[in-house]
Amino acid sequence: MPLFKVDTPLARHILTQLRDKNTNQVLFRKNLVRLGRLLGYAIANTMEVEELMVETPLNVYARGIRISGLDHVVIINVMRAATPLVEGLLKAFPSARQGVVVAKRREEKFETSPKEMQVDIHYYKFPEIREEDNIIVADPMLATGSTLLNVMKLLEKEKVRRRYIASVLSSQYGVERVMSEHPGVYLFTVDIDPEINSMGYIVPGLGDAGDRAFG
Repeated sequence: MPLFKVDTPLARHILTQLRDKNTNQVLFRKNLVRLGRLLGYAIANTMEVEELMVETPLNVYARGIRISGLDHVVIINVMRAATPLVEGLLKAFPSARQGVVVAKRREEKFETSPKEMQVDIHYYKFPEIREEDNIIVADPMLATGSTLLNVMKLLEKEKVRRRYIASVLSSQYGVERVMSEHPGVYLFTVDIDPEINSMGYIVPGLGDAGDRAFG
């Protein structure tokens, strides 16, 4: 599975603010939007392009390109935490169609780092998905990968051009687990942390993204 770390200085600056426990709710949510935009632009740069000629206002022609995939994007919002991230992705893909998945993992404490979490899917609805579409599943935290794998299972029968995951922060274990089960998916994340604690949270992480964004 192609793995892309969007670790530009600006992305790392924003992520550092997200990690800071003193960052307030409004700034936290705005920063998720900003990273969504940066992740969206990075994803767009991997889509197929075609060459074309355009006529300029000076009545001459210039060679250029068109990213054909921009017109065929479906963004899946894993609510609630991904809502600000999706807002940013829509800056890069303004014509995207949207689907939603309402998922909640069961909070429990384990003796050691869990390999998977129980996830309840309460509701999901997708738009019409076509073979020429690029699907982007947006979930800001990829810890054990349990939520994402459940969402991917809902989409497994859909024939599409390419599948993407947009995540702000991932764990090393979560990346490896998702990669092993979905080798063809393109995973975009800003950073990868080494550990998961006994509650299933990424360490050092940034806490619960949904709680910090919405209070």
